Amino acid sequence: MSRTTSNQTADAAAKAASNHPLTSRKAVTTFLGVGQLAMLTLVVVASLRSLPAMAVYGLGSVTLYIIPAIFFLIPTALVAAELATGWKGGVYVWVREAFGNRWGFTAVWLQWIQNVVWYPTQIAFIAAALAFVFLDPSLSNSGLYTAIIILALYWGSTLITLRGGNLFAKLGSWGGILGTLLPAVLLIVFGFIWLGTGEKSETSLEPSAIIPPFTGIASIVLIVSNVLAYAGMEVNAVHVNQMKDPGRGYPRSVLLASILILLVFILPTLAISIAVPEKDLGLTNGIMLAFQAYFDEWNLGWATAVVSALIAAGALASVITWIAGPSKGLLAAAETGLLPPALQKRNKAGVQSGILMLQGTIVTVLAAIFVIVPNVSAAFVALIDMAAALYLIMYMLMFASAIMLRRKEPDVTRTYRVPAMNLVAGVGFFACLAAFVLAFVPPDGFTAFPLAAYPWIVGLVIVVLGAPPLIFYALRKPDWDRRSAAEKAMHGTHDEDEAAAGAAAGPSTGSAPPPSASAPPPA
Repeated sequence: MSRTTSNQTADAAAKAASNHPLTSRKAVTTFLGVGQLAMLTLVVVASLRSLPAMAVYGLGSVTLYIIPAIFFLIPTALVAAELATGWKGGVYVWVREAFGNRWGFTAVWLQWIQNVVWYPTQIAFIAAALAFVFLDPSLSNSGLYTAIIILALYWGSTLITLRGGNLFAKLGSWGGILGTLLPAVLLIVFGFIWLGTGEKSETSLEPSAIIPPFTGIASIVLIVSNVLAYAGMEVNAVHVNQMKDPGRGYPRSVLLASILILLVFILPTLAISIAVPEKDLGLTNGIMLAFQAYFDEWNLGWATAVVSALIAAGALASVITWIAGPSKGLLAAAETGLLPPALQKRNKAGVQSGILMLQGTIVTVLAAIFVIVPNVSAAFVALIDMAAALYLIMYMLMFASAIMLRRKEPDVTRTYRVPAMNLVAGVGFFACLAAFVLAFVPPDGFTAFPLAAYPWIVGLVIVVLGAPPLIFYALRKPDWDRRSAAEKAMHGTHDEDEAAAGAAAGPSTGSAPPPSASAPPPA
């Protein structure tokens, strides 16, 4: 009887509406298969933005992709699957259940703020693509041009978001396919054709080149951006309940998705390094330079603008799709009294206008870096490191929460359980910690500002952007909590949670947890 009920629940979840173009529309398909979930994960995680950074390493990029995949990508996917099937609500709920409201709020803030830092880097990539569309590639090296494009596209996307509705909901997935996967496939095909026709490779393809050159720790610091490239693997963990046999199917799906993601990253990266000399590679325009080299060689120069437009459109679709998403999670926490009323404000369409305005202000300030720092690639690297450091703190909280919840709430039903949780989550945690430390080391060849100042600037950015949730939590006032009396009675206030957490941490460790900290119904 229980198995029938479980299958009916899974059926209902599987039949939920999806905008993703890879989701089957056949009525007979009630479960996500291993291949389907792997493809969904591929579209969410894969991005062309990080490829030029690794292309400078040529064949050595293979090693630099595989290392973070083993130590970060796979642990993240497995741990997030268990958390998502035990507790609904994402990282805020996961960390809150393990360590309390303060750290749950900090985790969701970090998830949100790293996306805010990500927007300028993604739009800088779009700006470089548009420079090739405008038939003036030199624009991609202009900080002023890049900053103007960032501001125009970001605020334009924000105005669209403020109107409400799901106008661009479907564009995100199709943009991922047409603007990411299609260009990636083209690069792979072009690379094989280039080598097959005897053209000269601009990078060494000797087997020994698979080990990247080591000239000091700074020479491998860009591996931090690879960790960020894999970020988002936890997003599709919520779909594990739509699988017929999650215990067996999900690990297979993770393995398949990891292989596909590695292929989408590694092969196009090599295709870029084959066609573009290392000295010419820019972190924002490297992909377009590769297409230009291929098309010019085959007298198809006009096609560079077409593919660049496709890449720009796909990247812009991802920005539009993500602008509202992370801020909704922050709003959910804010409305329990964790942010001032001004940041809880919604407009007539119900959109979180207060948070979006704050978000836009930060993006505007960050866009100024591209004007202040003459080298666009250097500014790009700096923003990537900032985003990586902030996101890595959130991931460390997530891995620690998974270990804690195994001990604290072992009886909560999880559809999927990670084998050897302490080992898997521990590997993920220490990989994030190592990458976090590396984020303070300037990348090899970085010249935007004095190297001695680099770690201090990164640290300052982490403090300025990462400390606010702790400050807001300490300064919170009762009138910030605008929930109804019934909602407060059901979930409790933050002061009640703090008192209960303090009591639970006292000598009587065997006491029952307070109602507000108890696990929600199993997913």
